[in-house]
Amino acid sequence: MSDLTSSEKRKLERLFGMGSGYVLDFSNRTFSEFVEESTRRDIYDARYNYGSGSKANLLRGFWGVEGNQLVGKLIGDLIEYGKDTDAFKNDSALPDDCMKIVARLRQASPVADLDALSATADDRDFEAVAAHVREVIEKNQPEAGLDRLHMFVIKFVRTLCDERGIAVTREKPLHSLFGEYVKRLRVDGHLESEMTARILKSAISVLEAFNDVRNNQSLAHDNPILNYDESLLIFNHAATSVRFIRALEERLKRQR
Repeated sequence: MSDLTSSEKRKLERLFGMGSGYVLDFSNRTFSEFVEESTRRDIYDARYNYGSGSKANLLRGFWGVEGNQLVGKLIGDLIEYGKDTDAFKNDSALPDDCMKIVARLRQASPVADLDALSATADDRDFEAVAAHVREVIEKNQPEAGLDRLHMFVIKFVRTLCDERGIAVTREKPLHSLFGEYVKRLRVDGHLESEMTARILKSAISVLEAFNDVRNNQSLAHDNPILNYDESLLIFNHAATSVRFIRALEERLKRQR
């Protein structure tokens, strides 16, 4: 659940005109469509039931169920939608105050480089996996997404290898593929320091261990799942590594 304070909720409710049970000028249909587009959530799902079931109460229910990241995204999108309405113009300071709430919520992710975990190829399955990975972090439930994170990293590494002309087969395990990728970077002179090379080489053994976590400590099978803190460490390590590699590949593309 989000950690919106009572004071923050009062400001948001005033901005969105929720005292009457409405949210801005949305009808039931347009509110449902807006939330779906913003968050990929069905605002009329039973888990958001709160009070009378009005649009305002559904939004309150959303705040009480979803994590900071997702709540912050929806609030930010609602502010963007309503910025030209009379309600916003009547109190010019209030939208700015509410955007500060959005900034606080969206900075509260337990995974610092979460934005790096997005699809790097136009592939529906890749995009779906990436969305699920971000969703479990938005809910602050990393232990529930280790299997999907493993799948994301496989798809990410396979995409890297394809772009480098490295043969990709289903028989090659994740750590072997990544080892070939790192070797290609070194041979082609794309790593400027020995320390960077060593960090990436150490990631090969980390990825080999990730296979065991996926098979024996995640929801991929009927397993006792890994604890929260170790799951969060794995997510942060993966996100940081992906962020670095994406930045490296972007720099190399600009140099071509």
